Amino acid sequence: MTKQDATQTLVILGASGDLTARLLLPGLGALLAAGDAPPVTLVGAGTDEWDAERWRERVATAFGEHGKAKRAAETLDRTRYVRADVTQPDDLRRLLDGADGAISIFFALPPAVTVKACEALLDVGLPEGTRLVLEKPFGTSASSAASLNRLLTRLAPEERIHRVDHFLGKSTVLNILGLRFANRIFEPLLGSEHVESVDIVFDEELALEGRAGYYDKAGALADMIQSHLLQILALLTMEAPLSLDPQVFRDGIAEALRAVRLWGGDPKASSVRARYAGYAGEAGVDPARQTETLAEIVLAVDNWRWAGVPFRLRSGKALGTGRKEAVILFKEPPRIPDGFRGPDQPDRLRISFGPDRLALDFDINGPGDPFVLDPVTLEAEFGPGELPPYGEVLRGVFEDDPLLSVRGDVAEQCWRIVEPVQAAWRAGEVPLLEYPVGSSGPQD
Repeated sequence: MTKQDATQTLVILGASGDLTARLLLPGLGALLAAGDAPPVTLVGAGTDEWDAERWRERVATAFGEHGKAKRAAETLDRTRYVRADVTQPDDLRRLLDGADGAISIFFALPPAVTVKACEALLDVGLPEGTRLVLEKPFGTSASSAASLNRLLTRLAPEERIHRVDHFLGKSTVLNILGLRFANRIFEPLLGSEHVESVDIVFDEELALEGRAGYYDKAGALADMIQSHLLQILALLTMEAPLSLDPQVFRDGIAEALRAVRLWGGDPKASSVRARYAGYAGEAGVDPARQTETLAEIVLAVDNWRWAGVPFRLRSGKALGTGRKEAVILFKEPPRIPDGFRGPDQPDRLRISFGPDRLALDFDINGPGDPFVLDPVTLEAEFGPGELPPYGEVLRGVFEDDPLLSVRGDVAEQCWRIVEPVQAAWRAGEVPLLEYPVGSSGPQD
């Protein structure tokens, strides 16, 4: 039997939730439509009173055109839904009974429920080789992340624990690494000698969109910066790995994050929190939580290459412009010969996400007067990848490839970095600003 013929069972805990319908099932459909997809038995579990027909309709809708592919059609034919309380061992046993082949359990659940489900699994006795797949955030602090990691390793070895970061699909990771380490023209310039600052931004036009149940307990700092944007920072600052072997690559990510500190050590000077006008009145929001919908922090990478370069990480909702990019701002030339006029702006290297695109802004002698320097932009598109991010995540799970998985120590490091900011915000040392929907953020 080939690897592609080996049956997989995917058990989704929280199958009736938004994450499953919006991202996870479409990613599975795309994977099943790929030429080398394995046979997958899909089991959904949730607290909603759904019958088999409603569950199958949800899966078929999420699969879309991919549902016509042979593997996807087979999965759709044999999928089942089980109403279950996933914090109860007996209900979990029912879910796992009769599972075919290698089992992957996907926790599409709020963090607190995930912990309770893992505790219940201790009494179940998981089959050998079971994989655990978790969504961020992994814990709510460095200590809680460490506690969760200890719990998870009682259930499965680290190599079978997948803490997924769908924001970093495999194509995005490889695009950044390829740009840096396959091109001599860029890598020697990436460091404090030539770089003025780095911005890593994920601004969205979308507002809460009915996600208060999760988002109001997390906020922008935990939802985006602590997880996704710190991973981008690590990719931009890590040293060249010897190979793309997952262990070697993940060692490099961990080493990069160990050097990260809050800029100046002062949360009041190096962080901003705000929420859009009207957020407190949205359905499911508890105004007393003071949840931010925009967070910004400035970090230092305290090593030889990057010392003295500020890294600004920002993410916000309900903004006027969607902006998802990393911008490397280069220092201005030490001197421009007398006689030239301009340039208007420093050189910038911009890496955009979704779609992945590269742009280099610099100055040349433009048309007309050759003494005038004009800004120009060179652009290129990265390869989009053959699968959407969740398809890449699931392929990595089924193939036991942890490249897209956040290692346990890295999850703890990410919380360590933002904890001083969290503490200052809880103590009210940093005011919660407000900004109009559709604006560029708070005026201050």
